[in-house]
Amino acid sequence: MTLRHLPLHDGWTLRPAGPVPLGLPTGGVPATVPGCVHTDLLAAGLIDDPYLDDNENRLTWIGRTDWTYRTTFDWTPDGHDHAALCFDGLDTVATVLLNGTEVGRTANQHRSYRFPVRPLLREGANTLDVRFTAPYTYAEELRDRLGDRPGAYAEPYAFIRKMACNFGWDWGPTLVTSGIWRPVALETWSGPRIASVKLLPDLDAAGVPRLTAELEIEHDGLAPLSGEVGVVGAGAVFIATEDEHRVSVTLSVPQAEVWWPHSHGEQPLYEVKVRVGDDVRHLRTGFRAVTLEREAFRVSVNGEPVFVRGVNWIPEDCFPARLTRQRISERLDQAVAAHVNLVRVWGGGLYESDDFYELCDEKGLLVWQDFPFACAAYPQEQPLWDEVAAEARENVTRLAPHPSLILWCGNNENLEGHADWGWQEELGDRTWGHGYYHDLLPSIVAATDPTRPYWPGSPYSGTPDAHPQDPERGTIHIWDVWNRADYLAYADRVPRFVAEFGFQGPPAYATLRRAVSGPLTPDAPLLAHHQKADDGNAKLLRGLGDHLPRPGDDFDDWHWLTQLNQARALAFGIRHFRSHAPYCMGTIVWQLNDCWPVVSWSAVDGDGRRKPLWHALRSVYADRLIAVRDGSAHLVNDTATPWTGTLRLTRYALDGTVLAEETQPVTAAPRTTTRVPLPPSVATPADPARELLSARLDDTRTLHFHEEDTRLALPPARYEVTVTESDDDGLPAYRVEVTAGTLLRDLSLFPDRLHPDAEADDMLVTLLPGESTAFRVTGAALKDPSALGARPVLRCVNDRIEP
Repeated sequence: MTLRHLPLHDGWTLRPAGPVPLGLPTGGVPATVPGCVHTDLLAAGLIDDPYLDDNENRLTWIGRTDWTYRTTFDWTPDGHDHAALCFDGLDTVATVLLNGTEVGRTANQHRSYRFPVRPLLREGANTLDVRFTAPYTYAEELRDRLGDRPGAYAEPYAFIRKMACNFGWDWGPTLVTSGIWRPVALETWSGPRIASVKLLPDLDAAGVPRLTAELEIEHDGLAPLSGEVGVVGAGAVFIATEDEHRVSVTLSVPQAEVWWPHSHGEQPLYEVKVRVGDDVRHLRTGFRAVTLEREAFRVSVNGEPVFVRGVNWIPEDCFPARLTRQRISERLDQAVAAHVNLVRVWGGGLYESDDFYELCDEKGLLVWQDFPFACAAYPQEQPLWDEVAAEARENVTRLAPHPSLILWCGNNENLEGHADWGWQEELGDRTWGHGYYHDLLPSIVAATDPTRPYWPGSPYSGTPDAHPQDPERGTIHIWDVWNRADYLAYADRVPRFVAEFGFQGPPAYATLRRAVSGPLTPDAPLLAHHQKADDGNAKLLRGLGDHLPRPGDDFDDWHWLTQLNQARALAFGIRHFRSHAPYCMGTIVWQLNDCWPVVSWSAVDGDGRRKPLWHALRSVYADRLIAVRDGSAHLVNDTATPWTGTLRLTRYALDGTVLAEETQPVTAAPRTTTRVPLPPSVATPADPARELLSARLDDTRTLHFHEEDTRLALPPARYEVTVTESDDDGLPAYRVEVTAGTLLRDLSLFPDRLHPDAEADDMLVTLLPGESTAFRVTGAALKDPSALGARPVLRCVNDRIEP
């Protein structure tokens, strides 16, 4: 077979189908494909950036407008028998016309489409139109026909197969998009064509890598076809008879090495060559086996249990066509650098791009993939049922080669919503999604991808008869903390697996300064627009509890203390849950990233800057950890080697005086948690407000305070700072050495206050009197490097205490 692939990304224009509240050129505006209406209007200078100030509020009309994309392309007959228009993604409700003739309709952002068009092509100029119906029009008409359903937000996202968080979320703006959001091309060919290839990598019962390749073949059925599959020295040839259009080949691949998450080993990946006739495809995969113990919700890779150190992933941009492979890689690198080993692709977003899963394969990040259902009762009537079936089959097939993908999950919080959020009375006998999660999706996964487990939803306790939030089985989500309870309530439970829990904090100062014009104050109206959570700013202050002092009206204190409290809350929870391994076998923090500049639960803000929470995650997600609770030190050793040494337990006064010290030899076996009771001399403080406990093993140290900071006798902060400059690939780099004259609690450096590109390598460092630490600041030349040593750039908890 010979194939011609003609990308159709040039020459597009965009026009509304009716009147709009701005002046558009008569011929429309230039459109970028892949892209969307919002980004085209932004590029044309016709709308303000929806991520800044409250501009979002003035753009809701875009999602209620019909739009037409048009381009013209030249075509010359090339002798091929077949031609198809191939859309990798249309967002969402579209009619496609070639030279004025309709060739197809779409209503699903999560699918790709191929439309045969050979009889419609003309020599010379051809006109291609894609007419988009407003998402609100389609979703609201379907809602009116099928009957409304309850959900977390008063938006019709459950009635359209589209990224739900486009309609707004408690961390995201309402920016309802339309557009050709993934590549489009004209393909022409003759002869047999490989329509799809599904690779199922696995290990056999003896642990030997094996590969099953399942092919769908388009051909005229006039003669048998020869083909082959090959990988790493293993191969097989086959003959497809005249009436065969599906072929399955299984290979043993003994020369391949197994793939591991980065916390457990290496990530070898191998090219797979698939040929049918003259049509050749090159794919990539890795080999590993995945099992799930359902009651314990314990994930094992290659027979080895993995404690999940996870983060939830939301769409990185409200306009995902803008995402580059580099930006995705940077965000995933931030996850790896924080010792994260799993990313959960949350159900209110997308099946992510091929780049995303390829990068997870390379970096050794496990992927938990939700099907796109979140926080609503979803109708099961047509046309939605068939759309869900089609998107599921396509994406399960597309993602099957990726060794990083280890779990398919039916939905986010819809089972809990039906059980606990008052939906049942409102629904009556109307459908709500049960058939998707317990019938359609598991049957598709079982038939299409038997190498991976399926889980009906999260939270879920393993059976429809059990309450979905049973901490003794399956997964739970913890949201009483943040919404109502103090974060110390994390310690009131010992769950099997926590798939969502989080605490809010503001983004970096430079991120807020870019996004919000005018003065920055805790109660600034434009800042409040970048806080989407219900009662969010009040919860930020309420969450400080007795942990930290109140910031008052000072913005710098508000920003510092609420960021710090976010980091402290999640670190406390993770330390507690990890100390209960292997009964508890995973935590997935809500959330890694943001899609715009916002006060949210993220560890990395919408401009890609690391918040203090990121630094806390890097500490508490480290391979080795010491947790002090219930009169014991718990040694968490999530490595393949024993952790052996001398545990040094020291009772200090806050002024650095040693009050008592004990040492003892310890060994924590690989992948275990070892409890070491505290000797009486160090276990109980004489004055909890004036003492702390240090537990050190090798280079790992935990400082345990007996009281909250508001009750500690913290001294006014005294320290010496030395700033020295060096070179870092042509840009200045700064070494900021701080020597403590007193105890310094959670010493942190915020160089983005001096330049938006400057960042520090560390944060949240507590120093005892006489100790020193050095921060490295890179990314920008600073006008006044000495400012790195003073407020509001250099902060610690006790810098607010007056001498």
